[in-house]
Amino acid sequence: MESTLYPESTLHLESALHRRLAAARATAPSYPEVGATLGGPLPRGFAHLRRRVHLGRGPEVLERAGRYVLGWGAQLGTGFAVFPYGPAEEGATVLLRLALPGRRWPRLVIPCRVAWTLERPDRIGFAYGTLPGHPECGEESFLVSMDADGEVWFEVAAFSRLAAWYARLGRPVALLCQHLAIERYLAAVAAHVRS
Repeated sequence: MESTLYPESTLHLESALHRRLAAARATAPSYPEVGATLGGPLPRGFAHLRRRVHLGRGPEVLERAGRYVLGWGAQLGTGFAVFPYGPAEEGATVLLRLALPGRRWPRLVIPCRVAWTLERPDRIGFAYGTLPGHPECGEESFLVSMDADGEVWFEVAAFSRLAAWYARLGRPVALLCQHLAIERYLAAVAAHVRS
């Protein structure tokens, strides 16, 4: 009966993901500046990216966008899957999975750990950092904030350097993919708020 509900390939994928998750949980972040995206200058020795988009006005917009961001909406809206799925929680280890075109199952599995979460009346968001096995080394934050005038913004900030040999070998492509991913994160959150 179980094999009818869950085909063998699905069971194999789940088992493989659980093994990868257990291995990722046993590792430490691949960079020492954990939490550096929360405030202050981004650390030296990394490439820095910071992009933001205007979402609207008022606490309702902040709350709607913040809940979406804490629920991994930016990632899910960009084509990633999150395993195990659940709201971002500080210290949680997750696997981001990216489906490649023409493939039934995701082939790229990226281990990350949530570095911090923030839920304040004027700021909601989180950051995750890389673990060994991630093609980059660094941290990326996703923060919805409301300024003193009531304007609501979504900002993605990152510091990173290429870590995997294949990322370093394809440096221009890897950097382009990071820029495109950030643009897609911004677009996903903005689209959610407008819907």
